[in-house]
Amino acid sequence: MNHLRLKLENSRGLTLIGHLYEADSRRLVIMCHGFTSDKSSRGRFDRFAAVFQTLGWNVLAFDFSGCGESDDDTLTMAKEKDDLLSVIEYAKQRGFQSIVLYGHSPGSRICLMCYSKEVSTVILTGASTGPHTYNWNDHFTAEQMRELQETGVITEHLSSGPRKQIIIDQQMLLDFEQGNQKELLSGVGCPVLIIHGNADEEERMLLETSRKGMKWLPQGSKLEVIDGASHSFMEHLDGVEKLAVEWLCKYRVDR
Repeated sequence: MNHLRLKLENSRGLTLIGHLYEADSRRLVIMCHGFTSDKSSRGRFDRFAAVFQTLGWNVLAFDFSGCGESDDDTLTMAKEKDDLLSVIEYAKQRGFQSIVLYGHSPGSRICLMCYSKEVSTVILTGASTGPHTYNWNDHFTAEQMRELQETGVITEHLSSGPRKQIIIDQQMLLDFEQGNQKELLSGVGCPVLIIHGNADEEERMLLETSRKGMKWLPQGSKLEVIDGASHSFMEHLDGVEKLAVEWLCKYRVDR
């Protein structure tokens, strides 16, 4: 499907790059990618955006600052929250009146942090619905961990995509471990669909946290588990797509 390349500005004066898949409606899905990823999300967002567009939804997938084609910045959740709030404000100015937030992995946490009355529903995959403790030595090299200790950042070199490297602030790693789940989820005023897998350690950890938090989400929220799916869902995209489409059709509002 064809899309428009957009340039948006966040409150810090940085340019965010997005792809807008246009449809004949005032409904919009805003897609928020995961950790060190980009607006394509390894092709997942490209696929889902095209499908949602055929159903009459406008779709805007964008790069958080410091990711993809957006301006350089170090990564923190506070900065990503500011990015998404800026995108939501752009959507409101464009006249979109029924906004859906779709987030993957830490992008899901950002969606929850940015709920406002304009958001009609939220869809999350591999969701981070509360604090989690990671052993970062399992995710980064010894050299990167030394860099973190000496400089307060980690440089992640990328082998594909528009960006050669991403700079991860130490605060971003702390962000994963901090926060109040009850406060986060109780602040959301619309139904939320959470989709998890159960095939790897990280996803099982995230699933258990989401199960504990369901009691704080609004009535109508739902937790779905795709058996055998890993955190990336790459081998189970059909299942994710089916659940997301059914949810969008259920909460479709024509205005």
